[in-house]
Order: sequence, then structure tokens, then C-alpha cells
Amino acid sequence: MLPDFSAIVPIIVQKALEYQNTLPTRADAKAFAEGILQALFPHFASSQDECCEENSEKQLAAMYHLLVNILKPYGQQMESGVEQIAETFFQHLPQIYEKLWLDAEAIFQGDPAAESIEEVILAYPGFHATAVYRIAHEFYRQSVPLFPRLLSEYAHSSTSIDIHPGAVIGERFCIDHGTGIVIGETTAIGNNVKIYQGVTLGALSVKKSLAETKRHPTIEDNVIIYSNATILGGQTAIGADSVIGGNVWLTQSIPPHSLVYHTSQIRIQTAEGNGYQTQESDAWEFVI
Repeated sequence: MLPDFSAIVPIIVQKALEYQNTLPTRADAKAFAEGILQALFPHFASSQDECCEENSEKQLAAMYHLLVNILKPYGQQMESGVEQIAETFFQHLPQIYEKLWLDAEAIFQGDPAAESIEEVILAYPGFHATAVYRIAHEFYRQSVPLFPRLLSEYAHSSTSIDIHPGAVIGERFCIDHGTGIVIGETTAIGNNVKIYQGVTLGALSVKKSLAETKRHPTIEDNVIIYSNATILGGQTAIGADSVIGGNVWLTQSIPPHSLVYHTSQIRIQTAEGNGYQTQESDAWEFVI
């Protein structure tokens, strides 16, 4: 027998009515992100007929109106007007587009398995997550509430890559593989940085009262961070041209041109005669 829901249902309905016209939805974020990417990259069009200049212009116009409708409920909460925020976003779209092409080129050049830039744009989760991040970051810069997070969570759910829209990421950003990457809100990443799956750029345990402080690390130019490395803390800076090996745990800064790696002991047990012999070996070099 089902329990009696009569007490809770009115409360749920009342709350739903209060918020139905004040909050964007996950579907809004998904529709906007996919619509912008389709307008920017003909690779996402469902047919060749949609790739013409006229249809791209129509697509961008449709995304402008969708954005205005999404942001309208926030009118009283934002520093700028809804139309001004929408116009600023579309004014910056050419710069976002240029950065995304540089990202795609960096991934293509850095991955021997990539056969074309088109493959990177269409099939690589690292590029998809970066593309949605760059869109979301523009709204974060304009202090738009909630919507940037919905965009980043859309990318997170579809790629397993979690990039907070508040992070600052330079040009030619390369995510290889990407599953399990976490990049926190106050992370600062320079140019020509490459990171692999499982990397965490996070915060040390901090109080809620410190939310406005820099809590996540700084990664300078030309750094490579291999899989499952964890770098924590707002005062932690990884110097330019450094390499961080797999499984490294860092909570302190390192100078430029550093090589940081985790040393482990590998034991191999083999059967010989009536007993077992153990061989010991240094950790193998990482090759991904």
C-alpha cells in the first residue's frame, strides 16, 4: 500500500510555482550551449544545408532571443540589463571562437591519435568541455547568477570533465582523454597547458567564510600535468615549463622548469621451482 502523500504534495507544488518563472532549467543550458556550438562550428550541423551563412545568422539570432528569455527572470539580480548582457556576450563571441580554434589545434597537435581538427571538434570530450567552459566563463565574468553553473554542469554530465566557469584558462588549452578532471573556481591556467585524465586542481579544506579568496592553484605557461595528479591550494603555483608526473600530490609551489614525479616500489612475484621469488623495481616512466 502506498503511503499518504497528501501532506507533502501541496508544499512541493507551492515551491514549484514560486520558482517556475524565476530559474533557468538544465534544458535551457543544454539548448543554448548546443545552439551556440552549432552556429560556431558547421561540424555540429545536422545536415549540409544548415551550414550556409544565412542559416548560421538565423541560428545566432535564435540563440540571442533564447538567451534574453533565459535571463529575464534575473533582471533585478544582475548589475547590467538583460539585453546588455546578451549583447556583450555576442560581441565577445568572435574572441571565444578564435580561442576554441586554438584549443582544437593544440589538442590535434598534441595527440598522435587525432587524424584531423574536425575529429577533435566533433568527437573529443576535452574540446567539448573546454568549449562550454569558454561560453559559461563569459557569463560568469558578467556576474550572471546560476546560468554559468548550469552550462558547466551540462558539460560535466556529458563529458565527465568538471570545469568551474570561474576558472581563468589561457589559450591553446589541451585536455587529453579528460575523464575525471576537476578544475576549481579560482584556478588560473596559463597558455599552452596540457592536462590528462583524473587531474584535480582543487582547494585545501577552507571555511565557507573564505569563499571569496583564491582557493585553487595557479598553473603557469607550458605546463604538462599527467593523469591522476592532485594540486591543491590557492597559494600553490606550478612554474612555467614544468612537468607534473602521474599520481603526484602537491600542496606547495614549485619553480619553473621543474620535473615532479611520484616514486613507488614495484614488486613482481614469479614462480620458480617450488617457491616464489620477489623482484623489486623502480617506477616505470609514464607514457600515455
